[in-house]
Amino acid sequence: MLKIIVDENIVFGEEAFSKFGEVRLLPGRNLNNQILKDAEILIVRSITKVDEELLMNTRIKFVGTATTGNDHVDQKYLNEKSIFFADAKGCNADSVTEYVFTTLMKIASEKNITLKNKTFSVVGVGNIGSIVVKLAESFGMHVLKNDPPLERAGNETDFVSLDEALQADIISLHVPLTKDGIDKTYHLLNSENLKRLRDDSILINTSRGEVVDNKALLETIRSRKLKVILDVWENEPNINKELLDCTVIGTAHIAGYSFEGKVNGTKMIFDALCKFVGEKKQWNQSLPTIENPIRQLSSNGHKEKNLYQLFKSIYNIDCDDAGLRKVLQYGPNNTRKHFDLLRKEYPMRREFDNFRIIFSEKNDELINLLQKFRFKVELI
Repeated sequence: MLKIIVDENIVFGEEAFSKFGEVRLLPGRNLNNQILKDAEILIVRSITKVDEELLMNTRIKFVGTATTGNDHVDQKYLNEKSIFFADAKGCNADSVTEYVFTTLMKIASEKNITLKNKTFSVVGVGNIGSIVVKLAESFGMHVLKNDPPLERAGNETDFVSLDEALQADIISLHVPLTKDGIDKTYHLLNSENLKRLRDDSILINTSRGEVVDNKALLETIRSRKLKVILDVWENEPNINKELLDCTVIGTAHIAGYSFEGKVNGTKMIFDALCKFVGEKKQWNQSLPTIENPIRQLSSNGHKEKNLYQLFKSIYNIDCDDAGLRKVLQYGPNNTRKHFDLLRKEYPMRREFDNFRIIFSEKNDELINLLQKFRFKVELI
């Protein structure tokens, strides 16, 4: 029987992987070489650094991360040791996208901003960024795309430079973290190019904290009128509390934490493990039903304000922001514990496609927009 170590925060972790052997659920930050000595399968999230120090002289032959990002995994070492690796790219793309636009609706609502005709830059046009592009276009925004690897591959002809992208009204970052090579994204935004951001522009980072030099960003915010939304931070969970205090919205790396996003991640690693051991992909997860999936929406008035009230009725981002800001009261040791606890005890958040919107009068533009967000729409 296989011995399997699974991060305790992976949804349906025991249910899914007990099919393959004996499952131990453990805190991801506490995993070490000694714990893994007798295990063959390791399934983690982004908080566990998987490298030679963790795996040396163990029996691990399969590593799966139930996350979109994989910068916490030393894939070169895994290849050298013939350890099979699987990630869950795209598992939480809709979750992150809903986070991005909920934050935008909140700011637009509070500042009485209309998004139509604004310039929106998407830096990184992969699984998540490509969805963000389509939704931004649906709002009538002028979308700029920056993605050097895709540009070199000749996928499209309308990419812009990073310098041009940073001139937009709104900039949203969706790149993987890479620390070397031609496409290095470590400190992609730094003390030099942060100066190119316009006053009153909105910067959103839901990718990885190290993509932005947090110290330089803090200095930039203090000298400029920027609206900064951060879900990811350098040195998590020991985040820069001064930077948090300067953000418009700050959250604890939970943009991708919808229930569906988590389940997708588990399922993708389950499928990969089935393939690895030669089993059939048979696991039918049952998601909880939603008590009140029906919402009403006015087609009159300020569109962004109406949408924010709708989005907020499903996902109240103010709670996530307020939860993280409690660290401002704590010392350094408690900051780390609080950050991790917010993630461990994160309440169930459901994605927009679970909800049905009822209109009393027809509005084709708004109905089309809601459908792009995967809402079910009904006219009565």
